Amino acid sequence: MKTNNVRRKLKRGEPSVGTWLTLPDSTAAQLMARVGFDWLTVELEHTPVTFETAARSFAIIAASGVVPLARVPWNHGENIKRVLDTGAWGIVVPMVNSRAEAEAAVAAARYAPLGKRTIGGQLHAANFATDACTYYARANDEILVVIMAEHIEAIEAADEIFSVPGIDVVFIGPNDLHNSLGKPPAFDSEHKEFVDGVQHVLKTARKYGVAAGIHVVDAAAAKRRVDEGFQFIAVASEAGLMLSKAQEVTRTLGLSGGGAVAKY
Repeated sequence: MKTNNVRRKLKRGEPSVGTWLTLPDSTAAQLMARVGFDWLTVELEHTPVTFETAARSFAIIAASGVVPLARVPWNHGENIKRVLDTGAWGIVVPMVNSRAEAEAAVAAARYAPLGKRTIGGQLHAANFATDACTYYARANDEILVVIMAEHIEAIEAADEIFSVPGIDVVFIGPNDLHNSLGKPPAFDSEHKEFVDGVQHVLKTARKYGVAAGIHVVDAAAAKRRVDEGFQFIAVASEAGLMLSKAQEVTRTLGLSGGGAVAKY
């Protein structure tokens, strides 16, 4: 059975860098799996990506030697079960703002005795290049569970949330965190509440032996966050990277008519 090298790196205290896949096309996943990221997260929360497209992407990513993850639409058991049973090697769960919500995410992602995930499917084992029985026996050691701290409520309840057994990563969503603080959405800022919240997540994650993660806009920001101690770093998205490069070209050529592009 294949091993989840991202989970291994994080457990060793090493950084791991990936990006988001937001385009509803498995061809994008095939191409992005060749550029060198450790992991790719298929985005199901804010995009038109379907579960079927996601399943195809998981298979392509895993076959390329990269770890396939999925951000689920919401913290519901059926969402978590479907992406794991169709081949994701881990989940990113949005808006986890309480201990009970963290416990629910872990329960849906882990088999007994650690959780309540149900038995079934074929694609999960296939993406790990093993048989179903072996997968069921070892999945708890391979599945990566990432919960998102993207609201002031999560920051305030950090000790209660981060101490839940079975969490591998606490990942800051900076846009939503800014929004919950009454600030304009942004990947980064000097707003004191945001800066203090980020540092509180980093400090509390270390306290409980959980990797801290954050979404950043570019490579320079990723390097800075790694130097600060963050381990799980998402750099923009495939669409953001494409649009940023395209805008760089049009600006260099003095072409007009282009507006600001989203980085995420």
